[in-house]
Amino acid sequence: MARKLRLEFPGACYHVINRGNYRADIFKTEGARAAFEACLFEACAKSGWVLHAFVIMRNHYHLALETPDGNLVTGMQWLQATFANRFNRFRGERGHLFQGRYKALLVEAGEPLGQVCHYIHLNPVRAGIVPVERLGEFRYSSCWYLGQPKSRPTFLHPETALTEAGGLADTPAGRRSYADYLAWQAAEGPVGKNKAYVSQSQGWALGTDGFKAALIKDHALAAEARAWENQGAREIREQAWEALLRRAFATLGRKESELSVGPKSAPWKVAMAAFLKERTQASNPWLARRLGMQRPAYVSRLISATRRAPQPMPDLLALRDKCKA
Repeated sequence: MARKLRLEFPGACYHVINRGNYRADIFKTEGARAAFEACLFEACAKSGWVLHAFVIMRNHYHLALETPDGNLVTGMQWLQATFANRFNRFRGERGHLFQGRYKALLVEAGEPLGQVCHYIHLNPVRAGIVPVERLGEFRYSSCWYLGQPKSRPTFLHPETALTEAGGLADTPAGRRSYADYLAWQAAEGPVGKNKAYVSQSQGWALGTDGFKAALIKDHALAAEARAWENQGAREIREQAWEALLRRAFATLGRKESELSVGPKSAPWKVAMAAFLKERTQASNPWLARRLGMQRPAYVSRLISATRRAPQPMPDLLALRDKCKA
């Protein structure tokens, strides 16, 4: 049977869900939850995603994602494969970590997206892990970051939930009002009731009939088609990688003519490759070809060594500080 289409386009929002293989408790330890959060944040930074809400439970996770570049598939492939590899390597295990293909429901911006955010935030309450009045203490959730504005990465926008809970401000008073709103949702609202909230994780799209009709009409949902994952999208991604690389050259005061001289593992080349891997989905083959660094596997080894180094390379620090994606 053919796999269900992943509909992708710039600006698409999704409710993404996946569980441990055989519903195993893959996130039962603090270390596993912290590691997945770190991996998720890496994926957001690399893919240019906007993360509106997330929660990491014992055996599954929920994400409310926006993809300005229409790149859900490549980003999710990196996230799940990278975390699984790190998890299995740390534990000395093999085999599938997740139960299979993640679920990704398209979500209409505005109120439907807000309802998904509330649903995600209330997961620990519905699971009986914390009472609703202590929901902000559940560490691995965007609800926790609402109360920690200085700790939020730039791509995390939990204030979306505030806006869609009656135009609440991202202030201490607004956040207190949101806590009251979630308490109402848990007791009486549509994403707190047992039967009603299920609809937030079922189907193929969440939103108005008009939103769903427009998706079908504009993107021709056919089993053999991909609305965005095609040659044009790949070319657009490579153009973005190229633009960031040009800024990296300018930041380090280097010229393209220098690529053909000196060692293939020159520190400035490695710094550029590591920086692009941090900020984009640039592939190792592309980096190897573009930076004259021999083979893709060689690039991978150099970048891995850079990540393990006790101190970041000076050129990499300069790129992080001055060269923005």
